[in-house]
Amino acid sequence: MTDTIAPAAGPTLKDQGGALLAHVAGYASHRAIGIGLRSGLLAELDRAPDGATPEQLAERLGMDPFYVSVWCRAAFAAGVCERAGDGYRLAPHMATLLLDPGSPAYAGGVFNVLEQHEMFGRFEASLASGERMWWSDTSPDWIESVSVTGTPFYNRLLPGGLQQVPGLNERLAGGGVIVDSACGAGIGLVHLAAHYPDSRLVGVDGDRHSIDLAEAAVAEAGLADRVRLICSPLEDFQVPEPAALVVNNISMHECRDIDQVTRRVYDALEPGGWFVISDFPFPDTDEGLRSVPGRVMGAIQFFEAQIDDQLLPRATYDDLLARHGFTDPGTATITPMHALTWARRPVA
Repeated sequence: MTDTIAPAAGPTLKDQGGALLAHVAGYASHRAIGIGLRSGLLAELDRAPDGATPEQLAERLGMDPFYVSVWCRAAFAAGVCERAGDGYRLAPHMATLLLDPGSPAYAGGVFNVLEQHEMFGRFEASLASGERMWWSDTSPDWIESVSVTGTPFYNRLLPGGLQQVPGLNERLAGGGVIVDSACGAGIGLVHLAAHYPDSRLVGVDGDRHSIDLAEAAVAEAGLADRVRLICSPLEDFQVPEPAALVVNNISMHECRDIDQVTRRVYDALEPGGWFVISDFPFPDTDEGLRSVPGRVMGAIQFFEAQIDDQLLPRATYDDLLARHGFTDPGTATITPMHALTWARRPVA
């Protein structure tokens, strides 16, 4: 008689129902946090370290006390605030995570960007037609929201991320040209200029509105004499002199022709110059896709699809750079949703 092994039991109806309700709960918490950010309720709690009652919050912000009490319970359920006597106060670290755009850990911008029409609303409306768009078709609110969510990527990239690239800081200590490709609203240019004060900066972006925002940011920072802005698709850009470093922050996956862009970067670099790609490391396994970072990156794919793109696994960039003759490759994992890939143009 042959022993048989019974197949492992799959999830029960109760298990699957619980999983679905967890998604509903997550959506409810997301909306409560978004309301708290946009209304100022979370910021007001941050100004009350000993806590505040719903009535006090309502009086300070000119809101309805009953509505505020409903929001407070939802925010408590979401874990962003905790009980403080008869009132509430922010939970530990939430001020940093939700209210401090200067922190590398800042995540507050994500709640706004996911609610923009360009993320899910337009995707659903175009589900049958599959109509594509480009950044120039998006709203100013979308551009601003993406700029805010991109800020912590620059804060992690500078200085900590770039310090992991062997020899780069030593090269830039003596000055040189740094190109921020897909510079967007100019936040990265300002950061790069601050960390490398002897360098000259070039910002390249194909979206005219973003370049206008970058020009304003550069002027406000008093950097107009050190920064040159070029409105050009990355497939076509050229720089006035060879660069010691070309950076691309969370935009390489969006290139219309990623090989052509890589050729342009190679041509833009001085011999021995570095190309650093800072991007989302999209999961390349089913297990990774079902992780929390994988699910968030899966949400980003809804927008990326509309511009005819998708996020890429990090290893894709290894192949890309090797294919175009770059040498001395390296990588670093900054967070589960942020990875660096770099390589150099050969010295000779």
